[in-house]
Amino acid sequence: MQKQSIALTKQVEFYSLVHEDLVQKMGSNGAQTHLSKSLFVIVIGSNDLFGYFNKDSKVSKQYTPQQYIDLKASTLKGLIKRMYGLGARKFVVSGVGVIGCCPAQRKQNSTCECKMEANYWAMQYNEELKALLRELKSESSDINYSYSNTYDVMNGLIQHPQTYGLTEIKAACCGLGNLKADIPCIPISTYCSTLLQNTPLMTDIVCRKCYKMTDKCLSRKPLS
Repeated sequence: MQKQSIALTKQVEFYSLVHEDLVQKMGSNGAQTHLSKSLFVIVIGSNDLFGYFNKDSKVSKQYTPQQYIDLKASTLKGLIKRMYGLGARKFVVSGVGVIGCCPAQRKQNSTCECKMEANYWAMQYNEELKALLRELKSESSDINYSYSNTYDVMNGLIQHPQTYGLTEIKAACCGLGNLKADIPCIPISTYCSTLLQNTPLMTDIVCRKCYKMTDKCLSRKPLS
């Protein structure tokens, strides 16, 4: 999963190239006006925590959980500040979800229940994420952001699956083995329709919650 992702550091480098191109085409003032109206969506952290709490994790031998989430939050703050320096002013930032309830984490428990340690540190990371957003707002008043409360949205789905038409909350959508999580999905896999891991279904549910702008999804104002 992590190998299929582009690191945020690299993405910001790509953005810096886009910024240069905009300045050349629109001029410095024109580019700044354009970018100040643009929305920058940041969804980051889940893969890092997945990697940390994996059974054969190497990074967990280098850092304590607290040290690791401190490092991730500090790195993210630096990258957002760099984006700010390149004209970004409006951000939607997503917290991490209940990663301990994902099949790959559940299967590490003999009962297939959620891995509570992973969930605890996901919540701690989210608290640091909200804190760094408040800090950025206090340092630069023209930054505006919304924080997406992914953890509570996902936890609500897990606690009340029937409400959302879900019949299975533990197993993966496809794959093989224990909870269909030992071997990842392959091209000939049969995909699910009523499982928690069904990405299109979950996207529809979460987007509907966000559209309603409930407190369970987005905080539209700077967090206090």
